[in-house]
Amino acid sequence: MSNQAIPYGRQHITEEDIQVVIATLKSDYLTQGPKIKEFEDNFAAYVGARYAVAVSNGTAALHLCALALDVKAGDKVITTPITFAASANCVRYCGGEVVFGDIDPNTYLLDIASVKALLEASPKGTYKGIIPVDFAGRAVNLEEYKKLAKEYNLWIIEDACHAPGGFFIDSNGEKQFCGSGHYAELAIFSFHPVKHIASGEGGMITTNDETLYRKLLMLRTHGIVKDNDLYENTVAFAGGEEIYPLWYMEMQALGYNYRITDFQAALGNSQLKRANEGIAKRRQIADRYLAAFSDLPYIKGQSGSIEGHAYHLYILEVEDRLGLYNFLRTKDIFAQIHYIPCHLMPYYRQFGWKEGDRLQSEQYYKHCISLPMYPTLTEDEQHNVITAIKEYYK
Repeated sequence: MSNQAIPYGRQHITEEDIQVVIATLKSDYLTQGPKIKEFEDNFAAYVGARYAVAVSNGTAALHLCALALDVKAGDKVITTPITFAASANCVRYCGGEVVFGDIDPNTYLLDIASVKALLEASPKGTYKGIIPVDFAGRAVNLEEYKKLAKEYNLWIIEDACHAPGGFFIDSNGEKQFCGSGHYAELAIFSFHPVKHIASGEGGMITTNDETLYRKLLMLRTHGIVKDNDLYENTVAFAGGEEIYPLWYMEMQALGYNYRITDFQAALGNSQLKRANEGIAKRRQIADRYLAAFSDLPYIKGQSGSIEGHAYHLYILEVEDRLGLYNFLRTKDIFAQIHYIPCHLMPYYRQFGWKEGDRLQSEQYYKHCISLPMYPTLTEDEQHNVITAIKEYYK
C-alpha cells in the first residue's frame, strides 16, 4: 500500500499517545499494573456502566462473557450472520450451538422479528441467550430485546465492538449508550487499530452485575483468585480465624490468560480522551457520503445519517460490487467487505447451514461495500473516493 493509499480504516496515533506509552514502558509495571484499572474505570464512566474488565482482545472478551454466563454443550444461542466470526465463535468455544437469525435490510442489524420467529418455533427453554451486534456502529435497540429476553428467560451479550459512544433513544426519550449495561448482562468492545479506540490489540467487557464482574476478573487470569474473602480451601487457623500466607492463591475455575498490558491500557486511555472528537468527525464524513450518494440509480442502500450511530463503517449497497471494488483498488482506494455471512463459512456449513437459509443477509452481502471511514480522512481524500465511485458508474 503506497503512502497515498486510502484504506477503509486507520488508527490515529498522536504524540501524546506515544509519550504515555513511553512513560509506561519506563515505569515499574508492564502488565498487571495501575494503568489497567485506570483504563477500566474511565471506560466504564464513558459508556455509563458500573464495571469494566480490560482484556487482550475483543474475541477474548466474547469468550469470557460466554464462560461467565455458563454457556455449555447443547446451549442454543442466537446471533446475526452479518458480523465478524468471533460473535458466533465464542458460543462454539464453550460447546454451545449457534443459531443465526436474519438481518433487517433497512438497518443491517439482527432483525428482532427473525429472533421472535426462532423463539416461537421452539419450546421455552430451548434457547439460552442472544448476541446482538451493533453492526457498523449502529446501536441495537436493546430495550426491545430485553422485553423478549425476559419473556423467554434469555441473557444478552451486546457485541458493541463497532460502537463505543453510540446510542439509541429509549421509550422515555433518553439516550442509552452502547455498553451501559441497562439492558444487557454484558457488553464487549475491541481496540483493534481500525476501531474507534486503538491500543494495538485489546478489548473490554462492561457490566452492571457485580457477580459477573468478579467472575470475569477470575476467568481473565487463569481462574485464580487472591482474596482472603473468596478462598475455599482451609489453610490454617489461629485464634479461630483462617490464616493464609501472603503468597497464597487459589485456582477455582479453568480460566485463561486474557490480560491486557499496561502500555496497551495507557494507549487506550489516551485514545479514550479523544473518543467523542473522533465520533464527531466520523459523523461529518457520513453526512458527506450521504449527500454524495443520495438518489443515484446504482445505490441500493447506504448507512445514512442516523442519530446515535458511531460510524465504525459506512456501508454502500451497490450494483456490480466486485467491479467497483476492483476499480477502487486501481485508484489506491482500499474499500472492504463486511461481512461474508457467517452461516456460509465452511465451518458453519458443516452444521447444515446453506445458501438460502438467511435471505436478507445473503442479499445484503451481494451488494455491500465499506467505504473509507476514519477521523483523519481528509475532505480531499473523501472527495477522491466519491469521485472514483461516480466515475466507475458513469
